[in-house]
Amino acid sequence: MTTQTASAPKETTQTAPAPKDPSAPQIGRAPRTTAVSGGTAGADQPAADRGRTSIADVVVVKVAGIAAREIPGVHDMGGGLSRTLGAVRDRVPGGRANVGRGVKVEVGERQAAVDLDLVVEYGVSVMDVARDVRENVVDAVERITGLEVVEVNITVNDVHLPDEDESESTGARVE
Repeated sequence: MTTQTASAPKETTQTAPAPKDPSAPQIGRAPRTTAVSGGTAGADQPAADRGRTSIADVVVVKVAGIAAREIPGVHDMGGGLSRTLGAVRDRVPGGRANVGRGVKVEVGERQAAVDLDLVVEYGVSVMDVARDVRENVVDAVERITGLEVVEVNITVNDVHLPDEDESESTGARVE
């Protein structure tokens, strides 16, 4: 019969820490980040594997917004109030366009879902524009961030008419 002495190693069980609440505020950090690659530490590892990469949600928002605006037939993005406020902000000297207007994302550890609000030009096929936007957004987000895009939901909020440009630029009702 064997006896165990006090110096013999004891078997221990470790539990993983409880996941943090994603809605809890994180002081001193970017609003929401997602770890894309978990590297390992050590001088014996290849340089590309040393460390971890995290992507903030705002990065995915901006990439998706720029990719959607690149498609011919997309006049603007966002709902009515957001477009109005954006137009005012764009006219302020030193102001810059908000490329994230009309874009909402949900980002997980390896995947992302994107929701877009579009205004399309009159005369273009809404279905063709939506398809082209979807393809461009998926390609850009996956290429730039490495996240898999599981869906791109598109809502067309308005159609931009050609004569709307004239009335917006003059500002006067009569000449």
